[in-house]
Amino acid sequence: MPDSPSAPLWPRLALAGLAVFVLAALALHLLRPDLDPVRHQMSLYLIGPWGPLLQGAYLALAMAMLGLAWGLYRSAPAPARSAAPLLAFALAGAGLSTTAYAWMDIPGTDRTLEGLVHGISAQGAFLFATTGLVLQSLRLRHDPRWRAPARWLLPWALACFAAVWVLALWRELPRGLAQKAVIAMIVGWLAATAGLLLARSRPRGPGAHPGHLGSRSTGPDRTG
Repeated sequence: MPDSPSAPLWPRLALAGLAVFVLAALALHLLRPDLDPVRHQMSLYLIGPWGPLLQGAYLALAMAMLGLAWGLYRSAPAPARSAAPLLAFALAGAGLSTTAYAWMDIPGTDRTLEGLVHGISAQGAFLFATTGLVLQSLRLRHDPRWRAPARWLLPWALACFAAVWVLALWRELPRGLAQKAVIAMIVGWLAATAGLLLARSRPRGPGAHPGHLGSRSTGPDRTG
């Protein structure tokens, strides 16, 4: 599929959204010394001072997932194109956006409907995001340009999917640290894939082979 002039827009949007999320998350840990980063989950940073900063970061992460998924879908040849990863990332983005505005129940307080909505949305966001990672990695194996990175993107995606289930089932883990480790794994996969997509979306030189971006041309030997 020929690259359109807007092809680099989507990985750039994804990388920008991921950068906003990472910088905001790091800043929040400095701005909220009252919360223990090992014990307290990210959602507790939504409540109280600087909560809107994390809300915006969650929305930026949702937009990053959608931008990357759309960019991969548009750039994929027919055998590698599937709406399934796009749908999974869209559902993850919707769940993450809901999580941002439905607060979790503060530990030690009575359960509320808002807290229930938050919990379901957060778990759905994790599950749909990691499912999208796995589905997208499987589709990339059908694209000749992506077969080499797909060899390590797929195990990474599977590790993210497994980590979500470990987080859900192993309740003795330190909730804050374990959750943030899973988030870091997911964000890392998204960033690596967005960087690769950006590299493949840049205009090609006249001698570049369409199926092997960045490789040297191996034309006939010149003599004389």
